[in-house]
Amino acid sequence: MLTSVVCRYEHFLTPWYQEWSRRMGFAGHIHRKAWEWCAIAQALGERDMLRSGRVGCGFAVGKEPLPSLFASTGVKITATDAFPSEGGGSRWTNQYASCLEEIYVPTILCEELFRQNVEFQYADMRDPGTFPDRQYDFLWSSCAFEHLGALETGRHFVLNSADRLLKSGGVAVHTTEFNVSSDDDTVEDGPAVLYRRQDLDRMSASLRRIACGMIPVDYDPGFLPEDLNYDYPPYNTHGRQHVKLLSGDYVVTSVMIIVQKG
Repeated sequence: MLTSVVCRYEHFLTPWYQEWSRRMGFAGHIHRKAWEWCAIAQALGERDMLRSGRVGCGFAVGKEPLPSLFASTGVKITATDAFPSEGGGSRWTNQYASCLEEIYVPTILCEELFRQNVEFQYADMRDPGTFPDRQYDFLWSSCAFEHLGALETGRHFVLNSADRLLKSGGVAVHTTEFNVSSDDDTVEDGPAVLYRRQDLDRMSASLRRIACGMIPVDYDPGFLPEDLNYDYPPYNTHGRQHVKLLSGDYVVTSVMIIVQKG
């Protein structure tokens, strides 16, 4: 089973990545964002979350394919994005969703099944009072909580959402930005913060106080050429795979954390 893990190139060669990328319509595409979607799906599937009778909630879903993918397995989904007054929870990728129709992916499932299994509502990830008023078997977000303004704000989202929304035995799977090149200096506040190993270890300890635990993180960043030869601005123009990248002064990639509720 996948643990919490840092994105590395070898994952793109696995059967699970090939299968999920095919089902979402970008078979074999090598990009860390595609990795996030496939890794989230694999982590949930391995934990028996993607089947009829389960209920899940996604945050800042934008136009990502995961609500449609999960609905195609029979799961009932609450898909959320930020209130319009905030300018959109996915404004940093220009993928903000403001209604149910905008998150439907017709190549994954028929519209009738989608409407049976998916509902949409607004939610502010910084304000637990706006979260859906129910409990879920699983939660997810894809590179979202690093855009909440500060490292601490993202940590509070992970804790608050698990505490308020997860059923006993439930699972939360989130991806975020990970600082590969420093466990000391980083971007701690602003529109896109960078989490370090020390920040994730602190988050793991905090989760224990609410009867949750983070599956241990595999921090190995990989040593294949595609892991070492990072992309740099302007991205996707230098013949390098977008697995690691230069962001400001730091080399970064994606990391997935898996939270289990007691």
